[in-house]
Amino acid sequence: MAIVDELEGMSKQAILRNIQAYLNILLIHLIKNQVEQRLTGSWANSIRNSIREIKKLNIKDNKISYYINLGEWQNLIEEEVIEDAMPAAGYANADASEEVMNGKFTRSQLSAMLDKSQILTTANSLLALTYTYSAKELPTIMDDYLSQLAGGEDWVNREK
Repeated sequence: MAIVDELEGMSKQAILRNIQAYLNILLIHLIKNQVEQRLTGSWANSIRNSIREIKKLNIKDNKISYYINLGEWQNLIEEEVIEDAMPAAGYANADASEEVMNGKFTRSQLSAMLDKSQILTTANSLLALTYTYSAKELPTIMDDYLSQLAGGEDWVNREK
């Protein structure tokens, strides 16, 4: 039984690492959106894909419970992921500062520009959608939500 428990623990850790990787991508694109005040098709796709993948990864095999419950995202983002995505002191925080405006700002400059609470609120709102909507409904709901981000109206009304 100890071996089975250990294998289950390792599997859960692998799933949580994958979720954290998608959270990192989500946060980087929300940071880019906030600083650059625009939304590109590529960013919208990355945000949408991150949320869809998190939805798939987060549901347990029993299809009724989750690895991360709705009220647990804030702590996970703040304790585990935000350090990788958000610019601040530390070597792992270069992700966002390298992505935003092609690396124009240092980590400390970018950190001073951000409304981190707004980014966390937006991320939590997007993650909450994964508990409410089916995988089939989620893309349409996401598009409605993305249209409300900075530059979202231009993104929706773009010429195709």
